[in-house]
Amino acid sequence: MNILHVAHYDKFLPKHITFTNEHFAQDNHFFLMMDKEKKVKRVVAPNVKYIGYKALFFNLFRFYQADRIILHGLFEKRLLHILFLNPWLIKKCYWTIWGGDLYNYVANQNDKKKRSLEFFRRFVIKRIPHFVTYVPGDYEKAVEWYGAKGEIHECFLYHSNIFTPRDLPAKQEKSVNILVGNSASLSNNHLEVFEQLKRYKNENIKIYSPLSYGKVSQRKMVIERGREIFGEKFVPIVDLMPLDEYLAFLSEIDIAIFNHKRQQAMGNIINLLGLGKKVYMREEVTSFQFLTDLGIKIFTNDELSLEGDFPQKEENQKIIASKFCENELLKQWGRVYN
Repeated sequence: MNILHVAHYDKFLPKHITFTNEHFAQDNHFFLMMDKEKKVKRVVAPNVKYIGYKALFFNLFRFYQADRIILHGLFEKRLLHILFLNPWLIKKCYWTIWGGDLYNYVANQNDKKKRSLEFFRRFVIKRIPHFVTYVPGDYEKAVEWYGAKGEIHECFLYHSNIFTPRDLPAKQEKSVNILVGNSASLSNNHLEVFEQLKRYKNENIKIYSPLSYGKVSQRKMVIERGREIFGEKFVPIVDLMPLDEYLAFLSEIDIAIFNHKRQQAMGNIINLLGLGKKVYMREEVTSFQFLTDLGIKIFTNDELSLEGDFPQKEENQKIIASKFCENELLKQWGRVYN
């Protein structure tokens, strides 16, 4: 089996490449990584090649040679054009749905320049025979928006979604620590949450917002508004933390509020739930339904309070620990690859 992986090289991919090479036959996999910005540390291996976006066309022979093509996200327009112009290649494709690549549908409806891209997206997505996701609602959106007809393969995709149980140290601070969002992206809808939290501004709280990636202008605006309302109680996180340090930070959080209108921030949500934290989300988001179907207690944003404890905490932790572990991820990718 000759499997070609095609992706915009992102923070999820280094660990996945190493994981695949360690657990599966390396000669069967080739990773074609579009990496113009070089922000993520590169994995050096014989079966990994880094290219600019335009160079994708010069590697078309790899698409022809492959028995199976894993599309890690479907963002790049040149990739869509290649598949549109070579429709027989689509029959080989497995699309791992990241979230933003699917929900671009909503944004593109209101953008004249991008609306034409939807013609190519619909042509391709409608013909993809395999969808790799762990959120059934996302596949249902692909069916609704693009007429998708392919088979769904359950897989929680990457190590960022793995939860590793850990002994939590005693909390150092007496304040109620609140996490708002996961990035400087507009989709976090920070300002709506700040308005909800405004009534608690005189309480013993600290509000943390990870803003290490996303738009600089959005980051600046969130910081300005957060400090305007909460003063020193608002703590923006502008530097990307190493994973262990970030998980230690999450262990200090009491409640987390994710105000996204689409599936997003699942790595954060999974780890917070595994740590026994109280998580708030919008009820209409596909990931809310997915998690509640697993038996996990999620709170809706209109239930917001500063109380961090809740009866279902231990049950949440058990479900997360059993469902989102490396052994389960290995089985899931094994089924996709074989």
